[in-house]
Amino acid sequence: MQQPAVTPAPIAPIAPTVPEARHRLVEVPGGRIHLVEQGTGPLVLLVHGFPESWYSWRHQLPALAAAGFRAVAVDVRGYGRSAKPRAVDAYRMPAHVADNVGVVSALGATTATVVGHDWGSPIAANSALLRPDVFTAVGLLSVPYAPRAGARPSDAFARAGGDDEFYVSYFQEPGRAEAEIEPDVRAWLAGFYTGISGDTMPEGGEGALFFVPRGGKMADRFPARGTALPSWLSEADLDVYAGEFERTGLTGALARYRNVDRDWEDLAAWHGAPINQPSLFIGGTRDASTTWMGDAIAAFPTTLPGLVSSHLLEGCGHWVQQERAEEVNRILVDWLRALPATPNTPTPVI
Repeated sequence: MQQPAVTPAPIAPIAPTVPEARHRLVEVPGGRIHLVEQGTGPLVLLVHGFPESWYSWRHQLPALAAAGFRAVAVDVRGYGRSAKPRAVDAYRMPAHVADNVGVVSALGATTATVVGHDWGSPIAANSALLRPDVFTAVGLLSVPYAPRAGARPSDAFARAGGDDEFYVSYFQEPGRAEAEIEPDVRAWLAGFYTGISGDTMPEGGEGALFFVPRGGKMADRFPARGTALPSWLSEADLDVYAGEFERTGLTGALARYRNVDRDWEDLAAWHGAPINQPSLFIGGTRDASTTWMGDAIAAFPTTLPGLVSSHLLEGCGHWVQQERAEEVNRILVDWLRALPATPNTPTPVI
């Protein structure tokens, strides 16, 4: 008797796909960049931070596409399915800027608006600073723009910890944070995301997580295991993030912290330089980035002379575009629609 034909089950993607979105790998001079794109129209490049991925923009991709924009969320080099060079100095800021320029070119465009969150914010800011010919507007989320200053960053971070150790100094030592995180990536990410989210952060706890007890671990300051996840993060969302880092490890992602002094040296020619393009800032009132960097926000009239609007979302923590997706989408779309038209409207490349 002839057996009925069996249809093979589809292979599950590495991460859930956004409806109508397209995953692509594009070649740039530094290797390859994985991206997810949705929509057609003026190009908007979305750059995530630590410890995240393109998936951090899952709420923005369909919203920007519906508003008439070509939204493209990248995996930054060192993350996800993008290139992961072995050399630590391959992750210095000009390399990230070059990746962004390469993505714009690979997509058949000549100009784009760039929007970044967390580490993606300084990557976006420096993309606009170094290549104003390509990046005609810049949106910064959570981390405000602060031009290159006089002090070597590692020296400043070493002083910031006091009796504890500031997290940047902790992350800078090769292998140290990896030894803490990689044995149980999912639990560490859950603690990190929860500890700096507006609705799960302990009252008065802004920034406490970023100070590591001497001889201890960063997780020593996390909320207790079993604490409920923040409202913006489902168990399935956490599985996506954990799955990516369980596959790739954390070294590429942590390399950004291990290049801050190289960045300072590389950007000497732009010491104190403003960003003149139209700009936007969105932060949360419960985010240590906005409280510690209040002086940077106050300096926006000088450092961001093209600033269109600045927003501090009441009660919001660090993960603004995920914690307050609808509000951030509205702000982004209103800002993007008000930007001057550029002569080089990008078109999709098949």
